[in-house]
Amino acid sequence: MYENILIPYDGSEGAAEVLHHASELAHWADATIHVLYVADTTRDSVTVIEDQTVDVLEQEGEDVAEEAAKTLETLGVSYDTDVIQGNPALTIVEYAERYGQDLVVMPTHGREGVSRYLIGSVSEEVVRLSSVPVLTVRMQPDESLRFPYENILIPTDGSTTATHAAEHVVEFAASLDATVHVLSVVDDRVLGLDSRATASGNESEQDATDAVDTVVSEAEARGVTNTVRHVEYGTPVEKIRDCIEANDIHAVGMGTIGRRGTDRILLGSVAEKTVRSAPVPVMTIADSE
Repeated sequence: MYENILIPYDGSEGAAEVLHHASELAHWADATIHVLYVADTTRDSVTVIEDQTVDVLEQEGEDVAEEAAKTLETLGVSYDTDVIQGNPALTIVEYAERYGQDLVVMPTHGREGVSRYLIGSVSEEVVRLSSVPVLTVRMQPDESLRFPYENILIPTDGSTTATHAAEHVVEFAASLDATVHVLSVVDDRVLGLDSRATASGNESEQDATDAVDTVVSEAEARGVTNTVRHVEYGTPVEKIRDCIEANDIHAVGMGTIGRRGTDRILLGSVAEKTVRSAPVPVMTIADSE
């Protein structure tokens, strides 16, 4: 399913842990890992050493890429490395598309200190702009990294974008023989305090149930043997986190909406907030349009 996996890499502790996690995925998929270091052209990095002009960040990138190569060599993973200059987020997105990458794997934060460029804003910008699926890992002390994923959560709002994303995640889950949990949340902030007793509340619950059934049907059609339905009332991000914790979820997969050139809203910012806060890896898939 994934033949080429791109890892934007800066050598921070969080990035190193994600490198190991991505290596497990690469072993399973028999994929090649492409390590990319972006020398940030928005920073002043050129200096003169012994009468020679040197780009410090580019040199640093070569050292970081070499260290990553040593790690991947030890792990027995097929790999290559590249160091290029550019704006980090845009360069990552363009690189993934130009060189036919199937998946981008990147951390959102390091456990200690701040990753040089793989910080929240850059990772979120990649998620917003990338036409290639992005697997983000929020490297915090409560982060759970386990592969293969045995329980995968698919939040859905029934939209075309969510359904498209679900198809990709379901295929991934089927190949892992994972249990698929499908969640749709009736946002009671919109409906009011007595939402469950109102006609609009009942209609919204039916819409949520229909959205879940659509994804479950897709999963069963693709050979997923274990599915679990969840329809909840509350705020979407909180219910996603509750579902993760209550069901031993190992990864989340969900869609984005919007077009290139706009500031994508991720399922009404739900996916963006999930990327920031979920204690498990989150895969986001862009709309096919």
